[in-house]
Amino acid sequence: MAHTFSQFGIEIEYMIVDVESLDLLPVSDKILRDTSGNIANSVEHGPITWSNELVMHVLEFKTSQPAKSLEGLVESFHQSILDAEKRLRKSGACLLGTAMHPWFEPFDGVKLWHHEDREIYDTFDRIFDSRGHGWSNIQSFHLNLPFEVSDDESFRRLHSAIRLVLPLIPAIAGSSPFLEGRSTGLLDTRLETYRNNCIRIPSISGGVVPEVYRSHAEYKAEVFDVIANDLRTLDPEGILEPEWTNARGVIARFDRGSIEIRVGDVQECPDQDLAIIQLVVHLVKWWFDESEVSLEDQESVATEQLRQLLNATISSGVDAALEGEDVLRAFGVRSSLSVGAWIRQQLPVNANWTGGVDLILSEGNLAQRLKRAVGERITSEKLQDVYRSVQRSLIKNQVFGL
Repeated sequence: MAHTFSQFGIEIEYMIVDVESLDLLPVSDKILRDTSGNIANSVEHGPITWSNELVMHVLEFKTSQPAKSLEGLVESFHQSILDAEKRLRKSGACLLGTAMHPWFEPFDGVKLWHHEDREIYDTFDRIFDSRGHGWSNIQSFHLNLPFEVSDDESFRRLHSAIRLVLPLIPAIAGSSPFLEGRSTGLLDTRLETYRNNCIRIPSISGGVVPEVYRSHAEYKAEVFDVIANDLRTLDPEGILEPEWTNARGVIARFDRGSIEIRVGDVQECPDQDLAIIQLVVHLVKWWFDESEVSLEDQESVATEQLRQLLNATISSGVDAALEGEDVLRAFGVRSSLSVGAWIRQQLPVNANWTGGVDLILSEGNLAQRLKRAVGERITSEKLQDVYRSVQRSLIKNQVFGL
């Protein structure tokens, strides 16, 4: 079993859109083919694997094997994106970054994955109605960090550290300010939408920010068993397994010995996605090591306080304030300051990834840069123009808005 921070699993989701109109195009099965030409849920392309998602206008790129280092992954992801682009162009399609399509109206028609494992997707659709934005219009990046399954203390320390990092991620990663052709007033509309997509069974998303859990047994009793019980009436056949139906912002995967962080909006290019992921790993390790803040102080922060902080970063990005005695103690500071100022204090010197984070702290997260580019008078023509530039950023692996 891998030790914490010894390897990393990365997943990044992109929209598939029409080359001309940039409207969503449900053609993932055109390129998800095995060597015999058969449609497959997952196809390995060297270091990066392409996989399906619930809807057929999304394609996931993920590390084929856990990476021993984050170095070099930008190039691997970018090359894989270019390879997928080449194949998609034959169907008049291309890939687009950011976490939500800015003018898509999902109730006009969503095409679910209807190949292998169809009964799972059909069950989700029957229970939750997958036509809404919270299911069909949310693209995120996921980070998987390992822990020793047989060591409850390893799990506890990692989960508690991630719990504190989680509300900070929207501040840096927010990339979804538009919905159905209008500004939502939020910088991370995806996360706001995501946390309401299981409202019929609230235990599944659990408020996004989780409680403190100190052992596998405690997690099973308070998360998996509760989800299983709540699903029983609506899914009597037991098609939806609690361990992967769990939709908190950070989920424990005891079946593979990892904790998955899934609150980050997809950026405009893999260079920015990986810069944010590097920051997340750095901050998780800072708390995990307890070099400045004890585990006791980390876990003393009430979950509701962290959820309030999450609300603030969803709305205000890096300008959201760290405040409250328990929060300040857990973050190792004595007086209130902005999330952006605190993150800047934590940046290591001479790390090759800090430039991407520093740019966000200086110029705003992607949502803020998108809003500036579109301007106050939002038109379909302006959205088209701006998001065509976003598409070029993905192909060139360049930052948008500079």
